[in-house]
Amino acid sequence: MNFALAEFAAAAGIAEPESFAAKCERLREFLEECNRQVNLTRITGRTDFELKHAADSLSIFHAFPELLTAPVELADIGCGAGFPSLILALAAPALRITAIDSTGKKTAFVASAAARLGLTNVRAVHGRAVELNREPEFRHRFAVVTARAVAASARICGECRNFPAPGGRFIFYKTPAQAEAEMPELQKLPDTRWRITPAFSLPENAGERCFVVGVRQTE
Repeated sequence: MNFALAEFAAAAGIAEPESFAAKCERLREFLEECNRQVNLTRITGRTDFELKHAADSLSIFHAFPELLTAPVELADIGCGAGFPSLILALAAPALRITAIDSTGKKTAFVASAAARLGLTNVRAVHGRAVELNREPEFRHRFAVVTARAVAASARICGECRNFPAPGGRFIFYKTPAQAEAEMPELQKLPDTRWRITPAFSLPENAGERCFVVGVRQTE
C-alpha cells in the first residue's frame, strides 16, 4: 500500500501537510497508548488510522473547501475518540470545534489529546445531544453540525434541531447508499432544505463517500 497522508492532505488544500501528517502520527501514538487502558477504537494501526480516521475525516474538505479557512463554530455530534473533530482541528486552525459525546471516557480522551497536541480550537463536551439541544448555550450557536458513523441523519437532526444558526448547515458523513436511503425521511423535516453531494472515492479502495447536507431556513 502506497498511501501517503501528507500527499493526501496537500491535495485537500491543507497548509503544511508534512507537519499535519506528523501531528496525526502523534495523535495515533497517544490513541494507541490510551487504548491499552480504555477501549476507544478498534483502529490504531498506522495505515488503518491514516485511511479510516484521518483521510476519511479530511474528506469534508473535498466537498466544502471553504471550511479550511472559515472561522466558524462547528459541532461534532457523537465525536467518539475525536474523529473527525481532532483531525479537523489539526487541519483547519480557524475552525472552532465543539466535540460532543455521551461517553465520558471518549470526551476525556479528546480533551487530553487536544492538550497534548496544543490544540486550542477544540473543546470536548460530555453529554447527550438531545439534552444539550435544550440548553441556551447551544441554541443557534453553530454554523456547521456534523456527524460521522453515528446514527441516521433524521435522528441526529431531530436531537440537535436547535444547534444550527439560521442558515447553518447539517453536514453528515455518509456512503452514497446510506444517503439515498435516508433522504425520504429527511425531506419530511420542516424548515431545512436537503441535498446529497456528489460521491467520490476514498484512497486505496476504502469505499465511496458523500455528504448529506441540510440548510436551516428559519429559526
